[in-house]
Amino acid sequence: MILITLPDGSQREYPAPLTVADVAASIGTGLAKAALAGKVKLQGAEAGTEKVVDTSYVIESDAALSIITAKDADGLEVIRHSTAHLLAYAVKELFPDAQVTIGPVIENGFFYDFSYKRPFTPDDLKAIEKKMAELAAKDESVVRRVLPRDQAVGYFKELGEHYKAEIIQSIPNNEDVSLYREGKFEDLCRGPHVPSTGKLKHFKLMKLAGAYWRGDHRNEMLQRIYGTAWGSKDELQQHLTMLEEAEKHDHRKLGRELDLFHVDDHAPGLVFWHPKGWTLWQGVEQYMRQVYRDNGYQEVKGPQVIDKSLWEKTGHWDKYRETMFITESEKRDYALKPMNCPGHILIYKQGLKSYRDLPLRYGEFGQCHRNEPSGGLHGIMRVRGFTQDDGHIFCTEDQILQECVNFTALLGKVYADFGFKNIIYKIATRPEKRIGSDAIWDKAEAALIESLNASGCAYEISPGEGAFYGPKIEYTLKDALGRHWQCGTIQVDFSMPERVDAEYVGEDGARHRPVMLHRAIVGSLERFIGILIEESAGALPLWLAPVQVAVLNITDAQAEYAKNVANLLKNQGFRVDLDLRNEKITYKIREHSMQKLPYLLVVGDKEMAAGAVAVRARGGKDLGAMSLDAFMQKIKEDLASKSLL
Repeated sequence: MILITLPDGSQREYPAPLTVADVAASIGTGLAKAALAGKVKLQGAEAGTEKVVDTSYVIESDAALSIITAKDADGLEVIRHSTAHLLAYAVKELFPDAQVTIGPVIENGFFYDFSYKRPFTPDDLKAIEKKMAELAAKDESVVRRVLPRDQAVGYFKELGEHYKAEIIQSIPNNEDVSLYREGKFEDLCRGPHVPSTGKLKHFKLMKLAGAYWRGDHRNEMLQRIYGTAWGSKDELQQHLTMLEEAEKHDHRKLGRELDLFHVDDHAPGLVFWHPKGWTLWQGVEQYMRQVYRDNGYQEVKGPQVIDKSLWEKTGHWDKYRETMFITESEKRDYALKPMNCPGHILIYKQGLKSYRDLPLRYGEFGQCHRNEPSGGLHGIMRVRGFTQDDGHIFCTEDQILQECVNFTALLGKVYADFGFKNIIYKIATRPEKRIGSDAIWDKAEAALIESLNASGCAYEISPGEGAFYGPKIEYTLKDALGRHWQCGTIQVDFSMPERVDAEYVGEDGARHRPVMLHRAIVGSLERFIGILIEESAGALPLWLAPVQVAVLNITDAQAEYAKNVANLLKNQGFRVDLDLRNEKITYKIREHSMQKLPYLLVVGDKEMAAGAVAVRARGGKDLGAMSLDAFMQKIKEDLASKSLL
């Protein structure tokens, strides 16, 4: 007899080996129809870890079993993996000469890379999606078989699928490989997959892109087709609606429309800031500079280029060498700094420090460079040159807890000022490749956990996600579209001060090592500004808006009065645009409204006679006529409260 234990703890006995599908059918016809896969954990002598398997998987001994459906996270993974195969099947049906390569699951969907003699077009994408629907409607069984590695290589070579053959040749020659067939199409895959193509109903192809084979620019440029797949029609529609909304918020599109910045192939991964964009940048930087001053940070500035020997000493050379920009002078190797921490240690080491000097807080708006792959660059969100609001706190071991508690409170206030109230806290613990003893890591991790407990913050643990020199708290924002952005961090580092021989004189007169806390609030200013633009859809709050007020005259008769209004506001420190063009007022209002300005002031004969302005707030809100004093008082209050208008 075979004993199957179900998730609710109930048990069922069966007289002989049976498949996952058989178990589902024995429970009920509804579950049998919904079953996509199973999660099995063998019991007894064969006990092992849980694994997700096909519904055709045969259970031959006692096991714990969960039936996976489209409502489960694992079920969604199976659907997306299977839909990637369906995509490849459709491409081969329409373009028999195309070669298939790889098709993994990614967040919210999947992609598949193809080698083909000409670029696919948007019309091709429509035809492929239509063919996928036709193939799914056939409800063809998805059948697994296993071949010895060398036999599988020969099989795919006979099919003319040279990329698949190359993939299989990289597998150890004593291993078997699994293949999955649906209709006339068979693909290499570990699985699991849905039992038949009819389970794949809610999908959409999204876009075309290029990708080098194996990510190497020396190899062929393949064609990548992205798609999304979901367990229900409603989930698919919700996702597509969210993407439509995200398109309206796209910082790259808004950056062009609002004349904030651009990126250029002459400097890939670097940003050209326009006057309005640089005004926004300065708003963020000057705010953060005041945060430094108000919270005991001393601002410093380190060099851009530092000798290789320091990066080797700190451990960054081994960890980040592949992403560093390297240069040479007089037979010495240097690197453009990818981070600021080694420079801050050298600043700390100038002059003997006492325990009375600690905690010592340094802050820098440090420009860093990392040689990110060109395919990963994304507007100003992921770049090769960026500026961090970087800070390092040198403290004693006894001061770690309070410094971390203080930082968490400060970060929450800063995020609230920028309009973010929903923060997710995660503690990233020791990675496999790290420096420092386990005892040091135990102390560092315990300090971070204690600090979040003391701050009253619920948190998650991210095992193995810490930096190579220490664990960290990651502070993640949740934006208006429900997307997550990890920006802030604080990291406890016992090792780097040891490596660079940083010291302080303790109360006992002896030399001690300080603890180094690496911390950032907004992180990369470029990325954070991109997040702000997307969160607000370009309608930036008054205190950050590059242009806060536009003054518009109705006719030339009010031109001089409009100038006086604009000058008065400018003299009060407001950022003002004066529009005296000989255009209809409705045209001017519409044009400035599209620039998402917080306030428009319209002046006609009536306003001029009364020494007033007609105020329109963003979103078409008519606030009526106000005296200039009343309007200035209003926007001063908005600025003081960091109003999100």
